[in-house]
Amino acid sequence: MHYTLHDSPVGTLRLTARDEVLCGIDFPNGKHTRPLGSEWAEDAAPFDEVGRQLDAYFAGERRAFDLPLAPQGTAFQLQVWEQLRLIPFGQTISYGELARRIGDPNAARAVGAANGQNPISIIVPCHRVIGADGSLAGFGGGVATKRALLEHEQRHVGLFATAAR
Repeated sequence: MHYTLHDSPVGTLRLTARDEVLCGIDFPNGKHTRPLGSEWAEDAAPFDEVGRQLDAYFAGERRAFDLPLAPQGTAFQLQVWEQLRLIPFGQTISYGELARRIGDPNAARAVGAANGQNPISIIVPCHRVIGADGSLAGFGGGVATKRALLEHEQRHVGLFATAAR
């Protein structure tokens, strides 16, 4: 199991991999940072492609990621995280809408909890889920980071639409 740190415009990201497959991106100074045990070794080599894709995303050159992922969670969490990957770049939805999309419109709180446990920030875009009133509810990297990610996508969404014409 390996990890490395990756600089980004929203701060340092900690990337983790099991069997050379990405299993985590978190904010080392965030409130939900998962501790690493002694079995983790620092090694940047498994993260070359992840780093390239993250850099392209932050440069405004990439909307979606094409990486093998291995998030670990309950069946419900995995279902929520898979739905997160379907939220288009530059768009947001509410926790209630996400609950409807997984087939349980009464599960907004449970969806919020699963969203908060997303182990692969940015690539599994939990930052695109907001409160029903438009508020930027919690985020592992902090609300300011969530705002920065959403603003970044808004700045670049029009560029992709123009390039597609």
